[in-house]
Amino acid sequence: MAWVLKKTIVMVGMMGAGKTAVGRALAAELGVPFLDSDHEIEAAANMTIAEIFERDGEPFFRARETEVIQRLLEGDPCVLSTGGGAYLADRNRSLISEKGLAVWLNADLELLWNRVKHRDSRPLLKTPDPKGTLTALYDARVPTYAKADLSVPAEQDLSIQDMALRVIEAVATRSDVLEAV
Repeated sequence: MAWVLKKTIVMVGMMGAGKTAVGRALAAELGVPFLDSDHEIEAAANMTIAEIFERDGEPFFRARETEVIQRLLEGDPCVLSTGGGAYLADRNRSLISEKGLAVWLNADLELLWNRVKHRDSRPLLKTPDPKGTLTALYDARVPTYAKADLSVPAEQDLSIQDMALRVIEAVATRSDVLEAV
């Protein structure tokens, strides 16, 4: 089946939910570009997210993140993956609501922990108790993620491709965003 994407699909959710991996597969299925706001920030700054956090702090990073998300939403419809904290900002939620569709990849805490526990690329988890930190972030963020336009449950046994198809199924209920042709 062929699709016409009318608005950018913005992947939101916790670190480890699969926003980038599923977003790439989703973009391939829909035949549209895939963009990652964290990658765009890193390219613009010529630094990693971790380096930006360390040098300039989280408030500076969040300001750049909003600028990048706004710029990307003004382009042609695509699939956009955002960092785990991006959707928490009122300004970002407003921008996404105006110009795109927020899709929450809703993964439970154990699934997220299994995916992130062996990675050292998560600046917010560089703490003495990373699982406790992840749990606190999860508890604080889930009520905001629940404001997304659509929620798509993630499961351990689903492949990336199957998750992308699950997202398409959910987004296809929105004719203002996705149309089969």
